[in-house]
Amino acid sequence: MNLKGKESMNILDIDHIELYVGDAIAAAQSLCAAYGFRVYGHGGPETGLPGQRTVLLGQGDIRMLLTSGLHKDHPASQFVAKHGDGVAVTAFGTESAAIAYTEAVAAGGSGIHLPRSWENDEACVVTAEVAGFGDVIYRFVERSGSDAQFQPGAIEMEPGAAAGADDDLLRMIDHAAVCVPAGELDSTIAFHEQVFGFTVTFQEYIEVGEQGMMSKVVQSPSGGVTFTIIQPDLSRRAGQIDDFLSWHDGAGVQHVAFLTKDIVHAVRTLGDRGVGFALTPSSYYDVLASRLGATDIAVEALRPLGILVDRDHWGQMYQIFAKSTHIRRTYFLELIDRHGARTFGTSNIPALYAAKERELAEI
Repeated sequence: MNLKGKESMNILDIDHIELYVGDAIAAAQSLCAAYGFRVYGHGGPETGLPGQRTVLLGQGDIRMLLTSGLHKDHPASQFVAKHGDGVAVTAFGTESAAIAYTEAVAAGGSGIHLPRSWENDEACVVTAEVAGFGDVIYRFVERSGSDAQFQPGAIEMEPGAAAGADDDLLRMIDHAAVCVPAGELDSTIAFHEQVFGFTVTFQEYIEVGEQGMMSKVVQSPSGGVTFTIIQPDLSRRAGQIDDFLSWHDGAGVQHVAFLTKDIVHAVRTLGDRGVGFALTPSSYYDVLASRLGATDIAVEALRPLGILVDRDHWGQMYQIFAKSTHIRRTYFLELIDRHGARTFGTSNIPALYAAKERELAEI
């Protein structure tokens, strides 16, 4: 195992995610209207991306590509036909995409695209890709020059798209949750450890009624990339993780969590825009004081919105799942507000999935 190589890989953060979707323009309009994203750029045949239509969205430090294939043989079309809309690429920011690619392949990763430069007079961006899990690709991204350029020569940027960023509700991608089939959790964890140098920072067996699931959290050495990886317990009643794997047709990203600095304001604002959130029984809040003591956010502000609260050794965290708008009821979003907490508490995860179970039961 080449630990020195993994250190030189130096994965910094999640540079962006790319979703393959049936209609990139409609998906972009929905995310802008509901979650406050703005269109930062466009790509397609006219910008050097043949066979596809891509919209770049931004908010805070979050960047999301929405890509639709223009013919049935395009990878985006094939992904959507199999899985429905979902996260197809997770991009890691790194100091050297070439070194990261070389080290990943040397450690057992499967190369997909060799390092390639995208450049103009303002910036140079180098990308390379390796296989991740399931049909999800990991992309290494190295940036130099103007931050205003996302992918020179492929994405045409919208002038002034970043204006108003100080008022953005969502700041960055906090983590992504991944569902894998039973029996694949340990091998998926080992893959992230051996190929990317991630380490396990948290693990928990989750019970929701008669359902059970095992969850482990892996994180990059920088702390900038966090994945929660979950597998179902087949000895218990089939539940929402089994449903995801069936409806998604295999392993995939179940949800992406966006960090916000004021979750009460964010939930109220997004709710007014039509975003639905998983419901939490009022009884949950009746025992908060005895379970956690004083909370930074008043319980009576949390109760009507269904926001959950937990703590770790460093502080408190507040979380809520948005209701899925996916036709297959698979992919959805989460909001999280960290008041010093660095990991995940032992109560929020079961409560979050219990809330998701109630949502699914309503449909």
